[in-house]
Amino acid sequence: MFDILVYLFENYIHNESDIYVNHADLTKELSRAGFHDDDIFKALKWLDHLSVLQQSDVKPYLSHTVASSTRIFSQQELQKIDVQGQGFLLFLEQINVLSAETREMVIDRVMDLDSNSICLEDLKWVVLMVLFNVPGHESAYAQMEDLIFEQPEGLLH
Repeated sequence: MFDILVYLFENYIHNESDIYVNHADLTKELSRAGFHDDDIFKALKWLDHLSVLQQSDVKPYLSHTVASSTRIFSQQELQKIDVQGQGFLLFLEQINVLSAETREMVIDRVMDLDSNSICLEDLKWVVLMVLFNVPGHESAYAQMEDLIFEQPEGLLH
């Protein structure tokens, strides 16, 4: 399923193509690209849920946030997001790429993936997808894109 999300992001969303194509047409295209119908359905459902999270009346987990609060991960989240991933999310909050709201959206989308755990590279893609889909976070998206795709120049020490 995750491969489909990355495929859609690279071929439609990131290239500013119209992602709101007919689901049936998109399903046919993804089938022709070699993806299984069950995974296609799960990926499209995942994207639909991401768009639902953007609605202001669907954010029950963020009724009152305080800038100095600390996010405590649930047992299920700890099993899926390793220490490196948790540290990366904290880092993104500290450099203002993620807000408490977008962090929770990322965690929600990670928890809805059909794998038992998520590697750091896949977590970065989820963050990128969430930021791209949340209006008003264009600079955070650009900063995240730089973190993912920018190659360091010169010698590494």
